[in-house]
Amino acid sequence: MDFFEQQEQARRQTRTLLILFLLAVSAIVLSVNVAAALLWIAYQGGKFSAPHVYPAAFFFTNTALTLGLIGGGTLIELFNLREGGDAVAQRVGGRLVSRATSDPQERRLLNVVEEVALASAVACPKVYLLDREESINAFAAGYNPNEAVVAVTRGTLTRLTRDELQGVIAHEFSHILNGDMRMNVRLIGVLFGIQMLAGFGQQLMEFGGRVWGRSGRDEKGSSLQVVVFTAGLVLFVIGYIGIFFGRLIKSAVSRQREFLADASAVQFTRNPDGIGGALRKIGGLSRDDAPGSQISSPNAEQLSHLFLGAVRPSLVAGLFATHPTIAERLHRIFGRQVGMLDAPPLPLAEVVTARLPDLAFAPVSLAAAMDGVTLTVSSATAALPPSSGSPALPWASADLDRAVRDPHAARALVFALLLDEGAQHTVQQAILDACPSPQTALAIHLAQQIAVLPAIARLPLLDLAMPALKQLSPPERAQLLVTVGALIAADQRVTLAEFVLQTILVRRLHPHAGRSVPVRFDQLGMLRGEVALLLSLLAHHAVSGSAAPIDGFLRGTQRCPELALAASDFRSVERIDFDQVRDALGHLLQLAPLAKPALLKALVAVASETDAGPLPANVADLLRAVCSAIDAPLPPAVAASYPGFHVNPF
Repeated sequence: MDFFEQQEQARRQTRTLLILFLLAVSAIVLSVNVAAALLWIAYQGGKFSAPHVYPAAFFFTNTALTLGLIGGGTLIELFNLREGGDAVAQRVGGRLVSRATSDPQERRLLNVVEEVALASAVACPKVYLLDREESINAFAAGYNPNEAVVAVTRGTLTRLTRDELQGVIAHEFSHILNGDMRMNVRLIGVLFGIQMLAGFGQQLMEFGGRVWGRSGRDEKGSSLQVVVFTAGLVLFVIGYIGIFFGRLIKSAVSRQREFLADASAVQFTRNPDGIGGALRKIGGLSRDDAPGSQISSPNAEQLSHLFLGAVRPSLVAGLFATHPTIAERLHRIFGRQVGMLDAPPLPLAEVVTARLPDLAFAPVSLAAAMDGVTLTVSSATAALPPSSGSPALPWASADLDRAVRDPHAARALVFALLLDEGAQHTVQQAILDACPSPQTALAIHLAQQIAVLPAIARLPLLDLAMPALKQLSPPERAQLLVTVGALIAADQRVTLAEFVLQTILVRRLHPHAGRSVPVRFDQLGMLRGEVALLLSLLAHHAVSGSAAPIDGFLRGTQRCPELALAASDFRSVERIDFDQVRDALGHLLQLAPLAKPALLKALVAVASETDAGPLPANVADLLRAVCSAIDAPLPPAVAASYPGFHVNPF
């Protein structure tokens, strides 16, 4: 699955959506003016021939009011959705699943989400549960991968096996990676703006009806009330013309996306029975006149294009359906017709004994990690949330597993990843002691346990802590980033590991992290200097044996012949400044999606002469940070460097 192609297609569809929205608004404005003109003529006794029959600014006023309702409604709704995925999930009754939950079904769900997030190098999203929905359905929402959420229904949790649940989650991660989440959220605001006209018309009908019912025998008053009621009826009908076209837009946008996400889920998990089994169970539930994929929330129709399955039955499947039929989707997955499956709730025992990810790293005993550390229980481990049963991180200690699930413990975990040994440790400890809410003892305790993990496990650990870190208040996040900067500056130099960690934290926790980034550069050649800087940085850290850094640099330039980079563009270590690298990544984030694959291929070529074997931890982590900084999926060669995960992101 070429996610860059899909991201570019989503970008083009956003422009198409804007054009269709403008056309729909123009048609509505025209309809309102025609209807208002006819109503005014009727109110004047049917005098069609008088050229001065309309008051001054009659059509201008109608147009302004109509545009005000539509535009105002759209802006209000987009403002209400400014929190992105969280606002969308809460709109349909979603409950944030606690990272410290002890419920076995919720633990299994979190494990699956974490597993797919780690394998795809996407910041682990928050997880919401629609408790009141017994159907099988799910959606992903947000403005970008750094603030996405995944929501599933109670039926998805209770009726699907672990492999089927993994297929559903992989399907939703496809929406996160291919860039259509932002468009889907904007579509909610657009459709709400159009619907405002219908709502205003309904209010006029109710007002006219009430006044009409209370009016006396005043013929003029009665006539005016008829006009008010009729105007409301006309606006109501015209508004639903907009809804009609809105549903057509949703259908055109989402149907093909669902085919792509199904294919991605199979490609992610290498198991067609995952997403295929989930769809077969949706079909089985629908066949038995059970919930199927339907959502009972009154706001479900507004969000119908986000869901895995149709939230309402469609009267005209080929025209208005936001999703392809289950049979058609299954035929594309399996290549043949397959039957539907029964979907009774699974026995709890089956959920409890479901397998956990087969991660390759060995567990660390708490006793060994505590050896030689002078801490009190109240100052360290007592700050961690209670155990939630089987850890989702079999390669880490129970305390690390608990730390990634609590916002304040996760903050201490970030500090622990930055603690050094030697003289600067004392300086760093003083920085932590000066924090508004000191967590020095807990950070030291967690640093002891992180030290015995493989180096390649550090960033996955940070990825798993992201949902907890995002629960911190904006001031707490800002303070966290300030403290991170101070810890890095304690020894008055910046290491590659510190730069990688800070880059990921800023991209995911900065106040601007969730905002849309416009495309300013359509071609990689527009950022020639930035690419040369990045290739040079990677070449210096990827060099091994008797090879020279410039050899790796030239190997990468061969993958981008359009840049015409030469040996003279290679930068020595002394000429590379991390502040410049940050600026370069900021520019590359604004690169068009279809221009990013060549950059990543060049970086991978610099990192390794062959595609065989995992990359060194520091090189893989740098590439992971670059992908995070520019909102790009992880290349296969980098993903292969993080062993032990079930799913393959490409």
